[in-house]
Amino acid sequence: MKPVKWGIISTANIGVAKVIPGMLKSKDIEIAAISSRNKKTAQDWAGKLGIPKAYGSYEEMLADPEIEAVYNPLPNHLHVPLTLAAAKAGKHVLCEKPIAITAKEATQLRKIKNVFVAEAFMVRHATQWLAARELVKKKKIGDVRAIQVLFSYFNRDPKNVRNKAGIGGGGLLDIGCYPITVSRFIFDGEPTRVTGAFDRDPKFRTDRIAGGLADFGQGRHLSFTVSTQLAPYQRVNIMGTKGRIEIEIPFNAPPDKPNRYFVQGMEMNEGVWTELPVSDQYQLQAEAFGRVIRKKQKPFWGVEDAIQNMKILDAFFRSEKSGKWEKP
Repeated sequence: MKPVKWGIISTANIGVAKVIPGMLKSKDIEIAAISSRNKKTAQDWAGKLGIPKAYGSYEEMLADPEIEAVYNPLPNHLHVPLTLAAAKAGKHVLCEKPIAITAKEATQLRKIKNVFVAEAFMVRHATQWLAARELVKKKKIGDVRAIQVLFSYFNRDPKNVRNKAGIGGGGLLDIGCYPITVSRFIFDGEPTRVTGAFDRDPKFRTDRIAGGLADFGQGRHLSFTVSTQLAPYQRVNIMGTKGRIEIEIPFNAPPDKPNRYFVQGMEMNEGVWTELPVSDQYQLQAEAFGRVIRKKQKPFWGVEDAIQNMKILDAFFRSEKSGKWEKP
């Protein structure tokens, strides 16, 4: 298909370190411009990444008629405003997760018409997650009853956006959105109620540990712990009545090594590790987005899905205050 011409809003680390390098691998993608509030910063990254144009403001890039789609990796509080601005300029938008700070804020995106907007959950395009979902659908581990997620890193930098409560920092919004997304993806359903336990940094006021339980009905639940101040680690277990699937590096899957998952039957810890061909989940995500734009593929998880994810996150935060189960 004709390559989609992209513009990148900001030089955020996730963009320049992970997403853009993945996108640049694709023949279906042409990154035409990158923008920053500092033109020299934009020019520096354009030079490093081989991007033709650099803009000193987001608005200037959005006015470029050559740009068809934009990737928005700004801090959480700027996701909705800049997504709305890009859509108003006629650009399709792939917005970094979480798409907003609250579900109420996310509902503003419903006013967008005639362009495609999606939340950048690359895991739903990653080969290991697609393989796991297919195994679940085929009942290879029986009926799935429980999903367990542990995801953590250590960051106490006061200047880091993840440690700023006023702009949507904290563990649940940053990485707690992943357990919610992948459990909805695997269960192919929605939780009916959730409850959470939080520990907040006394200085930053952000949730540095968030643990939760989401009841998906029919005897199915998600349990998870995420943290911004624990040893770096991530692992997912999908538990069924006839076995389990363990995804080794579920979220930061390496783009230059085979992704692996483990399938166990009914013997404790006896099973098979499967290695998948090397792939880049960020490349796969952007290619799928481009196929929607080119009408080669039906639109997938869009604004309504993103709002639903935010409703679940909101319910966890309500549970922190009420100490009770809350309905999304």
